[in-house]
Amino acid sequence: MPRLRTLPFLLAAAFAVLGGCVAMEGNYPAKGDARPHPGVASAHRYPIHGIDISRWQGEIDWAAVKGAGTRFAYIKATEGGDHIDPAFLRNWEGARRAGVRRGAYHFVYWCRPAHEQAVWFKRHIPNDPEALPPVLDVEWNGHSKTCPQKIDRSLALEKIQLMLTELEQLTGKKPVIYTDITFHKEVLEGQFNDYPYWIRSTAAKPETRYEDRLWAFWQFTTTGRIPGIKGDVDRNAFFGNEEQFNGWINGEFDIGTRQWTKRRQSPAQPSPSIVNEPEFEAPRAEEPPVAIIPGALEPVPSSLHLGRL
Repeated sequence: MPRLRTLPFLLAAAFAVLGGCVAMEGNYPAKGDARPHPGVASAHRYPIHGIDISRWQGEIDWAAVKGAGTRFAYIKATEGGDHIDPAFLRNWEGARRAGVRRGAYHFVYWCRPAHEQAVWFKRHIPNDPEALPPVLDVEWNGHSKTCPQKIDRSLALEKIQLMLTELEQLTGKKPVIYTDITFHKEVLEGQFNDYPYWIRSTAAKPETRYEDRLWAFWQFTTTGRIPGIKGDVDRNAFFGNEEQFNGWINGEFDIGTRQWTKRRQSPAQPSPSIVNEPEFEAPRAEEPPVAIIPGALEPVPSSLHLGRL
């Protein structure tokens, strides 16, 4: 039997050769990186890994992604106030069918009012209580043909705060902030410290690139290789252990503040006489006040007085 124990490692090595990448040691031997960097080698020791994707990953074999050990996936949903990732719903459903926990992210476009972006995102993500908390992707986009410029820091912070508030109201879950080194240094240092951060650092440990910043997710490569996805894919590590990950999913552990919240009491068990009857569905809460968004086609629920951010 000793020879059988080597089979997973031989398969991982074969995948690395065929995929043109280097297999990584650690918890996920079937995964790899086309351009591994020694500065992020410690990422492979974290027990919980996931990916983030968009249309650029093409058709995805989600069963293979799941089989490689992928624990979560963040899927691009929207950008600005008028763009939907054309692969979003396909990937959303594919991940669900494969049993990969998934969440949606919105890419902020700095030349668009914040309330319009919040409305756009809210209109196009499924109302799914099983989804992971939403992500707000905030970074400068100097390659944009229509909005390459930076905006004033105070205005950027105001936009971010409005969108974070709206997304939390929509989902009932505290959003995650994704950012990179430059944007964090110029805008986010010392800000939104109660929120979980998902940070990009592809050549060094996060602690050497982000000053005084607890991180929840670490995007450690953009050239990852995973069974089920052709070409490059972003790979990410969760900061904690299995208990913390499950606690976050269940709303019992705040990964932004690293604090356990009061656990909800277990619901009363049904009596034997009604155990096979359909579960009672609680009535929906009243709709929030309606704010008229300038230029909107219809009234949009909102908790804020909307300015032109």
